[in-house]
Amino acid sequence: MPRSAKRSSRWGRQVVADPGPLPVYSGPFRVEQAERLLWRAGFGPRPGEARALAKRGMREAVYSLTRPKDMRLVGPLPHLENGAPLQPYDVWGNDVLWWLDRMVRSQAQLVERMTLSWHDWFATSNEMVDSQRLMIDQNWTIRRLCLSSFPALLTAITSDPAMQIYLSLSGSTKQDPNENYARELQELFTLGVDDGYTETDVREQARALTGWTNNWDQATGQPVDFHFDRQLWDDGIKVIYGRSGRFDWRDSLQLVAHHPSHPRFFVTKLWSYFSAEPLSARDTLAAEHLYVSSGKQIRPLVEAMLMHPTFQVGPRMVKPPIVQLVGMLRGIGRYIDTDAWVWESSELGQTPFYPPNVSGWDATRWLNTGTWLARFNLTAEMIPQQRALDPAKDKVAADAKALTSAAIDFWGTPTISPPTKRALRACAGGRNRRSDRELGARSVPRARRERAPRARRREPRLPDLLTGAR
Repeated sequence: MPRSAKRSSRWGRQVVADPGPLPVYSGPFRVEQAERLLWRAGFGPRPGEARALAKRGMREAVYSLTRPKDMRLVGPLPHLENGAPLQPYDVWGNDVLWWLDRMVRSQAQLVERMTLSWHDWFATSNEMVDSQRLMIDQNWTIRRLCLSSFPALLTAITSDPAMQIYLSLSGSTKQDPNENYARELQELFTLGVDDGYTETDVREQARALTGWTNNWDQATGQPVDFHFDRQLWDDGIKVIYGRSGRFDWRDSLQLVAHHPSHPRFFVTKLWSYFSAEPLSARDTLAAEHLYVSSGKQIRPLVEAMLMHPTFQVGPRMVKPPIVQLVGMLRGIGRYIDTDAWVWESSELGQTPFYPPNVSGWDATRWLNTGTWLARFNLTAEMIPQQRALDPAKDKVAADAKALTSAAIDFWGTPTISPPTKRALRACAGGRNRRSDRELGARSVPRARRERAPRARRREPRLPDLLTGAR
């Protein structure tokens, strides 16, 4: 269907042709559907949580995530292996543990998951910022605005000190405008690659975005007091998207947010965090209309996406490494009690506060020969020593079906597909020759047979917990 846009104010009121509302999933909403919701809109269920959520029905289940009434962190406080408390501002890796703790203990799971998604969208790395305090401050800003309006979030991110350091916005002056932020603002944050803008627009946007600066704390050697100084701003006429004016940084953001290419870019990128299958052309247009007509609010669009039929019946997605890690902790009732999770996240390919570049993480590359092994090793690290089996002491039933059920229960009783159950039972019964070779023995002791289903490397076609698909 055609799209139209018309101007009715300084920036113009975007009007997208209304094809009607987005469709709503009407199939069964049982434990399996609740599990998918909790994995994609959170960090996986705690034991019994999916069953309880399924009883509420799909709509109320979604609203419980998008409109949380309880924002508390529930569970033991995080600490290192020696019992020392975290020092997230000062000790390397403790910032990562600080956020992992929130993911594990937060009662507002979607808020934390959206904070992670926006961290990927507006990727900022402490490798360049070099201030855990500024990175955590940015994290709080994103968390506060993660379900508000996108223009509000974009404004806060643009003026955020960590982002200003990362993309060289602070220090960009009328004498020496820096194009970094102007380019990524359009290419990665709002419009897409070369979609409706030119290199001239990039340069002119860079001029509009000049004027930011900061001071330095001589005692600590840290940047402080980030602010806009009109004396450093280029107040000349700029021509952006065919419009001319003495645009400043706020005008710059208004221009990209009202660009005709923005709604489609926004809904397409947001949807990609929830589903591997793209929306149809008609549903994309419906999502654009909802986004624009709501005043570019994030929450109603997220709610519509979580209730879309494709969300539930579409193909499985590989869980991001951090979702895998946190979900396993939640599944076995473990909390942040070691700094091992920092190293594990690095091996898995996703360390919060350290995205690889300004594009964020590449979700198409979550699984490769290295990260696959890392997920297998994560499983071994996840099992607490006090819960590990001792082949010399522990008595384990020989029945493969019982062993498999016990192993599934250990991980919080996730829904397991029939092919995966058959593979696990073959492994537990010692009948899978390849499994025996992987475990390093032709004859597998009973205790190891029970441990194997907990931590065995599976075939790529098998979904569920270890492979990271849901």
